[in-house]
Amino acid sequence: MSHDYLGNPVTGGRDATLAGIDDFVGGFLSYEERMLNVLAVADADPGCCLANAYAGWIWMFLEAPEAAARAATYLERAERAAPLASRRERLATELLRAWCADDVVTAAGIADEILAAAPRDLAALKLHHYFDFNRGLCPEMLRVALASLPHAGDVPQLHGMLAFAYEQCHLLGDAEAAARAALRMQPREPWAQHALAHVMLTQGRVREGIGFLESVSGTWTGLTSFMYTHNWWHLALFYISEGRIEDALAIYDQHCWARDKTYSQDQIGAVSLLARLELAGASVGGRWQALAEYLTVRRGDTVQPFLTMQYLYGLARAERPEAEALLEAVRRHAQVAPQALQEAWADVALPACEGLAAHARGDYRSARRRLGPTLGRMLEVGGSHAQRDLFAQIYLDSLLRDGRRVAAQQLLEERRVFEPDGVPLNRVLARVYADLGLPAEAARAAERARRP
Repeated sequence: MSHDYLGNPVTGGRDATLAGIDDFVGGFLSYEERMLNVLAVADADPGCCLANAYAGWIWMFLEAPEAAARAATYLERAERAAPLASRRERLATELLRAWCADDVVTAAGIADEILAAAPRDLAALKLHHYFDFNRGLCPEMLRVALASLPHAGDVPQLHGMLAFAYEQCHLLGDAEAAARAALRMQPREPWAQHALAHVMLTQGRVREGIGFLESVSGTWTGLTSFMYTHNWWHLALFYISEGRIEDALAIYDQHCWARDKTYSQDQIGAVSLLARLELAGASVGGRWQALAEYLTVRRGDTVQPFLTMQYLYGLARAERPEAEALLEAVRRHAQVAPQALQEAWADVALPACEGLAAHARGDYRSARRRLGPTLGRMLEVGGSHAQRDLFAQIYLDSLLRDGRRVAAQQLLEERRVFEPDGVPLNRVLARVYADLGLPAEAARAAERARRP
């Protein structure tokens, strides 16, 4: 019996197949492009259940309507090989089938079964995190990571996953400790770097965050386009907070929108960063139009609400007719979404999409009325705290542009708790206080905005 590099048994003995499985597991955990090697391995060894199940998982990460069809060949192969495979490998195949059927509740339950029998199957743990994250189930992320910790505490990527789970549960001290533990074991561990950046952003440690991410950016080689662009995205957020708009624009041009322009995560990262730059006062030129050229294929894409909301904003901000087509697709999908996601689509994503579209076309009153009531439930559509903050910023901009200065002052001061010296924030706050007849407070805010 062969084993993967974590010690999990693998049915079959081909050296090349086992190497491809190790590339998938190690690459998946570390966000490295070598995870894609399992596709060729599965094609070369169609009788290996696990290699083909993993290849199917790869295609499902396409996060597009055609993903299940692309995974189908590998699912069929894995199912044909399943009678001779181990229970863990059969469960990996069953998980793929549930995922292809958009039954993420069942898929997450199967991942639980895998982990109960094989707590060092960290690929199953990582996928469990993916399903949990997309539904806003942060405590579940923490539960499953902690359950594997006694069995796989020697693996740095587990500590990185644990750090992010802690951070999403607002347990920031624990998150930082876990991230630093991972980085002591593997200094270039990108998910731990990412989790630590989240902690620093949430705590307003902007200058420290810049220094940290700049110091590790040289290690972002061989990564998937998502991980590469996303860590640069985090650095850009710190730059924006410091008022370094040109530096953040350079990150957009040279890193965030410079890899795989067809991929879902790269696209939403670009939408989010471009929107934040504009909200911070940047002139973005023709970037919305250039970005929207790659978003037009999303005109009917309702694979995940968090993704769809950002596709829609990008299309609407570029004044593309596909924005209205996507909004209509959301309205239809909200009626037929799987039960586990139906409320997220109908009660959160749909009104939020209508608000985002209204903001993009300059109807700020409709934007605040439709978007505002969804903010308290935005966790249900997935995404991280930092990512979902985009929608709060757009809502705040809607308040300001609709003349709701009292409400805006309240939200701005709440934001200043975790971004006390944010340059764009304090510039806006100075204007709000001036309009409210509070010149002393306006002067203090203006002084904070001028700090180096």
